[in-house]
Amino acid sequence: MPIQQKYGLFPRIIGKGDNARRLMELLLRMRSEAAAEESTPASRLGMMPSATIESLIIIDREVDMVTPLLTQLTYEGLIDEIFGIKNNQAEIEISVVGQAPGQQTRTQTGPPQQQSLKRKIQLDSSDKLYDQLRDANFAVVAPLLNKIARRLAGEYESRHTAKSTSELRDFVNKLPGYQAEQQSLKTHTNLTEKILEHTQTDTFNRVLEIQQNLVSGIDPTSQHEKIEELIARDIPLTIILRLLCLESTISGGLRPKDLDSFKRQVLHAYGYQHVLTLHNVEKIGLLTARTAANPFYIPVGGGSAGESNRITNYAALRKSMRLIVDEVNEQDPNDIAYVYSGYAPLSVRLVQAVVQKQHLLALTRGPAAVTDPPQHANSQGWAPFEDTLNNSVRGATFVKTQKPDSEAAAKSRHMLTGSGKEK
Repeated sequence: MPIQQKYGLFPRIIGKGDNARRLMELLLRMRSEAAAEESTPASRLGMMPSATIESLIIIDREVDMVTPLLTQLTYEGLIDEIFGIKNNQAEIEISVVGQAPGQQTRTQTGPPQQQSLKRKIQLDSSDKLYDQLRDANFAVVAPLLNKIARRLAGEYESRHTAKSTSELRDFVNKLPGYQAEQQSLKTHTNLTEKILEHTQTDTFNRVLEIQQNLVSGIDPTSQHEKIEELIARDIPLTIILRLLCLESTISGGLRPKDLDSFKRQVLHAYGYQHVLTLHNVEKIGLLTARTAANPFYIPVGGGSAGESNRITNYAALRKSMRLIVDEVNEQDPNDIAYVYSGYAPLSVRLVQAVVQKQHLLALTRGPAAVTDPPQHANSQGWAPFEDTLNNSVRGATFVKTQKPDSEAAAKSRHMLTGSGKEK
């Protein structure tokens, strides 16, 4: 509500998912309560739709549980996967990133037991180098760092070509910036080398292969032997659970005998204390048993009224929303699929269905579907993707238009603010 009170009502609230609809209803109720409590004559006239905000888009996380289960492949995503990012900070071993510049002299004189083994590094747009790297696919990070290192080396060597005192003074003024950028370059180069050690392991590549096979529609049972091998290798349980939950989410559950087999193997390999872990994952619906003979049974659209839209049908959405993109340009990306090297997050596709209709139409229906002038360029809400969302994506689909409480109130507010004066 504070945003609406400052900038005006969201002209449209567009959303997908049951929890998204509940949030929309809460916003409408809060608006009614705020209107009832307002006391000044001007405030009692009601808020006007915002002139700066076009729409509020709300996507329920339950609509797309596949995306957070996949391994992130951007530079920032891999830092989060390996080290963890909290409040725009990552806690990294000093052996990787070194001491903070201001602490090097102080810690060298202190006892070894008082020296911290880790330090926090800030990861936000205040670091210009990180701002360039954070959203890049990790495959292009090393070449980018090399290019930046060569540029800095060239700029630093320019001091030898200074022919006048003014040129030398300009270089001295820029020197603190060079030094800060060199320190940042050193930090991110060391981080990249550490990430490379992780991404070049056999385990990482096997996990990535299983994930990409599952999202691309390959028979999930063909991946079971690989998952069993990873369990036998005693890799972290969280990775195994992510793979099992990924298969369950995409395929509408595991076959009961496969689910029982995996649960038994997990308990044997990681301990019976994880009976509760498995129970909790099943309780929230991430790991379930399939309830029909069809190997890809997903009760949406064609099911009974009680079953409709309970599960997102990824098998249908792969084509209708173009979730899999075979040719990805990681150097100069033109589609969000570069983030997962070929998989486009459904939640992003849903936002594109509202704000980038022509781009999504060209992807899903071919360039011929994009008319000139664009047929759907000015259409509001989910058009022309309503049928796909209603039949294949779980949860409610809604578009709510917010209007002033009354036309008279709107005219009165215009007069009070001066915007309705005649010229």
